[in-house]
Amino acid sequence: MTVPENTHAPTHYGDWRDDFYRQGYVVLKGVIPREKAAYYRQKELDWLQSFNLGLDLNDPTTWTAEHLPQSFKAGMYLNYCAAHERYVWEARQEPAILDAFAQIWGTEELLVSFDTINVTFPGRTDVTWAPWPHVDQAPERPGLSCVQGFLNLSEAGPKDGGLLLMEGSSAHFDEFFALNPPDRSQGIGAKHYDFYPFREEHVRWYEQEKGCRLVKVCAEPGDLILWDSRSMHYAAFPEPESQTIRTIIYVCYTPAALATEEDRQKKAELFRRWETTTHWPHCNIHGHGKAKIGDEVDPNERDEPLEKPVLNDRLLKLAGVKTY
Repeated sequence: MTVPENTHAPTHYGDWRDDFYRQGYVVLKGVIPREKAAYYRQKELDWLQSFNLGLDLNDPTTWTAEHLPQSFKAGMYLNYCAAHERYVWEARQEPAILDAFAQIWGTEELLVSFDTINVTFPGRTDVTWAPWPHVDQAPERPGLSCVQGFLNLSEAGPKDGGLLLMEGSSAHFDEFFALNPPDRSQGIGAKHYDFYPFREEHVRWYEQEKGCRLVKVCAEPGDLILWDSRSMHYAAFPEPESQTIRTIIYVCYTPAALATEEDRQKKAELFRRWETTTHWPHCNIHGHGKAKIGDEVDPNERDEPLEKPVLNDRLLKLAGVKTY
């Protein structure tokens, strides 16, 4: 895979990109108006209630697995065509979001991942939560190869659910794996090729040897959070004091020119099946399939979005269905 030159040796830009490269992440304030964020948030919550499982947003006793469709890490909805709802595709086409990724990659010809949404309820007692520090870029990939992000739709203060990130860790990615060669003999599947978990002693190495610090990334509705996939990170569960239902839409774009024709066609097929994929837009294209209960498909599964997106030219190019 060829990576644009400026991702190996970024220069001084004189804008937010300097913070992005220095910290490994950046918060872009107000990329959409708060009113638009409120619209997306309501669509997300409406979608969750559309399963008619007894979820009541005003009754925390219903904020349990019994009243929710299946999710990963108590909030990421990888099935049910969630990635292809009309409002999700509307968000992916927000001009300011597209412009941010175009500035990073130096091109407007982008592909977007079929990433999902996250709704995390505070105060849940039916789930256990533990840190899971990781990166979402395989150690074998050179340089900056992927930039993840999400559009923030709710308050994300110090006590609320959100992103925990090891500030500055992306700069030490190559050094870490030179000292700790990745073990690929542990049955890691192709879908998880770009996921690498860290142990407690690895976290300490970043903190004690490299002076990095774990930060809770705070944000407001309408902010866009971007991070280098080489940055150690994980989701923070709401602390007991929080009463905020976390709502976000994941967004991730890379240059369309990086995709092989085989991967583009694979991506287009997953789009036609309305499937959610990994964070990666141009490679590592794997669908999450249908939610299952045992060996049977969850009866709450869907074959198409509740509200299908409008298939305009920009959407079809972002999805890899049409070429640039």
